[in-house]
Amino acid sequence: MTAMLLDTFGRAATDMRVSLTDKCNLRCTYCMPAEGLPWLPAPELLTDDEIVRLVTVAASMGVTTVRLTGGEPLIRPGLPGLVERLASLVELSLTTNGLGLTKLAQPLADAGLRRVNVSLDTLRPERFLSLTRRDRFDDVIAGLAAATAAGLSPVKVNTVLMRGVNDDEAGDLLAWCLDHGYELRFIEQMPLDPQHGWDRSTMVAADEILEMLSGRHELTPCERGTAPAEVWLVDGGPARVGVVGSVTRPFCGTCDRIRLTADGQLRTCLFAREESDLRAPLRAGATDAELAVRMQVAVRGKKAGHGIDDPDFLQPDRPMSAIGG
Repeated sequence: MTAMLLDTFGRAATDMRVSLTDKCNLRCTYCMPAEGLPWLPAPELLTDDEIVRLVTVAASMGVTTVRLTGGEPLIRPGLPGLVERLASLVELSLTTNGLGLTKLAQPLADAGLRRVNVSLDTLRPERFLSLTRRDRFDDVIAGLAAATAAGLSPVKVNTVLMRGVNDDEAGDLLAWCLDHGYELRFIEQMPLDPQHGWDRSTMVAADEILEMLSGRHELTPCERGTAPAEVWLVDGGPARVGVVGSVTRPFCGTCDRIRLTADGQLRTCLFAREESDLRAPLRAGATDAELAVRMQVAVRGKKAGHGIDDPDFLQPDRPMSAIGG
């Protein structure tokens, strides 16, 4: 292994989020407008070979886990083949809206995928339609079951609570996940919408979520480590629930993540306004050593924190779907 990917605060990047596409087959209200967004032109997207090469370089410097994201990663053509190649390099997981899992869960598991996180913000079909602008609730439920059947365990469910929209379902979502053997993760709504309409007052904060859950369950905190989620045993375990409090309970001090966008830009933080272009030098014939240096320089520039509480905080130009969730 060559030199680690270290920043100036002593944090080593060992986890990489790799976006496979900026496109999605849902139109969640907090993520993109009803008509969608201007998608990246196909020639700008990294090819499978380019993704594998960049992950190979990152793995040589200490990256041990990769999470595939989007947009919606399951819509990328030939995904099982790419997963098989990446799974030989790193431990591999994937975040998805779940729509394609009935067809792809088993092929992906066979290719070496370890786990999936499935986004689901409501248990009410009519509310799902309102939130996602697509009548696909039953497909997500079937996808979750398919992931379990394929052995992608533990299957995790990601939920964003929004005040006055679905915050009345926190307890019901946890009960449902406990009944089905899924591990629920509540995620604070973050300022990453393309409309730049995020309003902190509409965000349901981690403390509020925990108060909602504690009214129905005994929660025992688990050791956190470097994971983005704080996790609690539910009623003594073994079932667990997590809360990702990126805004009100940030974990920047132990962050070990970097991000590769679908068009080959390296980001050191989800909220960063700067990116390092890896696609251009890659296509211009850069060696692995030269690419490694570019990654090292980018990581050394990582800031101490995301700065959301800073009065001068500016939301990234790219929305979540283009960065990679």
